[in-house]
Amino acid sequence: MARTFIDEKASQLIFYASRFLRGQLPEAELHLFIWDTLEEWAALSERPQSPPSYQERVFWYLLYQLEYWPEQQLRADRQLKRRLQLCLGYLAGKGRRPVDCVGLRP
Repeated sequence: MARTFIDEKASQLIFYASRFLRGQLPEAELHLFIWDTLEEWAALSERPQSPPSYQERVFWYLLYQLEYWPEQQLRADRQLKRRLQLCLGYLAGKGRRPVDCVGLRP
């Protein structure tokens, strides 16, 4: 159940975050997606008992970073943006797992 959730939401997160970082999506839409995702996670009937996969850890890390940092920093801080893009590439299956991008389940 949780794996299916993460798989589905990862592709949506890639869509929203990529467009936001390129300046093609307003911050408000990104925040709505993030909070909808958190609400859907909270509504899952089964809580995962197994440890999170690397994909799930990167997913939660990326979600939290996008919510934590102010819009201006997300758009202007090159190092932060590069780290987020590494996470997006990994979730899209186009890169190696970033070792310093480890998120926790809410």
